[in-house]
Amino acid sequence: MSGQRISADGAWNDTEYPTSQAGIEPKGKRVHLTGQVGWTEDFEVIGHDDAGKQTHAAIDNIEKVLAGAGGTIKDVVSCTMYYVRDEDLDSIQEARRNRFSFSAGPAVTGVKVAGLVDEALLVELTVVAVVPA
Repeated sequence: MSGQRISADGAWNDTEYPTSQAGIEPKGKRVHLTGQVGWTEDFEVIGHDDAGKQTHAAIDNIEKVLAGAGGTIKDVVSCTMYYVRDEDLDSIQEARRNRFSFSAGPAVTGVKVAGLVDEALLVELTVVAVVPA
């Protein structure tokens, strides 16, 4: 993303994960994606009981949807991460660390939930991207 990333002095700053405290949107088309999960196009769960694999699959789906809008994963400015089990956070974060850029990581919020639309799903990512006009 070509927008400005902000990390404020005196506020916590996570240098271990590709996360920004805030981001100023660049000019472009704002794209809101439906929550993406570890499903195939036939709604089969990828990575049963493996939140890391499900996170990678969700990001694969995000990349496909963004490509259809003319964008890439680098255009993501915000990500809400819904997860079911605390013990999966390390593998979810590791997948994010491997897929998002540290120099342009999105603003991220994590929300623990009781469950997702399919009981086999462990993580869902909802992103907003700004695709260059």
